Amino acid sequence: MSTTFTRTEEPVLLITGASSGIGAATAREASRAGWRVVLAARSMDRLRALQEELGGPERALAVHCDVTEFEQQQEMVVQTLSSFGRLDAAFANAGFGAPRGFMESTVGHWRDMVLTNVLGAALTIRACAPALKDSRGHLLITSSLAGRRVLAGSLYSCTKHAVTAMGEAARLELQGDGVRVTLIEPGKVDTPFFDDRPEDALQDGDIAAAVMYALAQPPHVTVSEILVRPTSQAG
Repeated sequence: MSTTFTRTEEPVLLITGASSGIGAATAREASRAGWRVVLAARSMDRLRALQEELGGPERALAVHCDVTEFEQQQEMVVQTLSSFGRLDAAFANAGFGAPRGFMESTVGHWRDMVLTNVLGAALTIRACAPALKDSRGHLLITSSLAGRRVLAGSLYSCTKHAVTAMGEAARLELQGDGVRVTLIEPGKVDTPFFDDRPEDALQDGDIAAAVMYALAQPPHVTVSEILVRPTSQAG
């Protein structure tokens, strides 16, 4: 499903974790569909390259943002409204994983993961909610198949269970303001998320297509959850 917008109607999609993987793929798909995009991440070199690919600052805004820092998330929204005058959808997509096993990884890596995956998503909701209420917009959050079933020894899975709960909590709070909330729950995806790239996996563009499907629905329709897994993935 696609929509054509006039220049004055072009909606704005903000994406955290936009420098690579699902975030960058979603930015490309949204841009092709007529959205202006806000690209937020810590890697400004990658963001600027993607910004130029998508048509420069009139079409894509690159914003440095560490999602664990609320002041940076607030500034991200300020820059969005200053540059584009509106915010129609926000995709809280920033996150990363860790090896399975409670004796694996490091405590510091765990801390950073929990802060990014859980607190970072919550801060994106807090920073974007006022503008999304004004636009009666759309909040999307990247959870995971791992946020629906527990993986042995996986603290990452625990963070995504928290994000899944967060999505429903946000839906219940924001629905009265006309804001739609969608959880995006990928299974195994071939993205830079993995050190060893998986075989028979989805591509990041497959998840971007799911995001665009949710965004393309009419305002009275909310797709609350989209679980996408490879056909060959058993669990």
